[in-house]
Amino acid sequence: QVQLVESGGGLVQAGGSLRLSCAASGRTFSVIAMGWFRQAPGKEREFVAAIGWTGGTHYAGSVKGRFTIARDNAKNTLYLQMNTLKPEDTADYYCAAGPRTTYYAEQYDFWGQGTQVTVSS
Repeated sequence: QVQLVESGGGLVQAGGSLRLSCAASGRTFSVIAMGWFRQAPGKEREFVAAIGWTGGTHYAGSVKGRFTIARDNAKNTLYLQMNTLKPEDTADYYCAAGPRTTYYAEQYDFWGQGTQVTVSS
């Protein structure tokens, strides 16, 4: 099992920045890929960004150029730097881990409990 704990969410004004963190523990040697997903009220969970073990990254079109995903393998920690935030970025953000980098939530084996991000206009 792998445990994931997100932190760093909060309330920010449009145009501002936040950095989310996700600390992994447990059988972390099984984690090849890590990703961020988000779910806004009344909407389905959607892919935000993913990163492989060697640092290859993928982004949703809606966040490309504004968000940066990174990982520190020595610290078993995943990050999401979010800049130029927009009200439509408001959602619960979830960290996920699994054996391969993918856009599909169902292919990740482990999930955190989520951290709330609210962007005011």
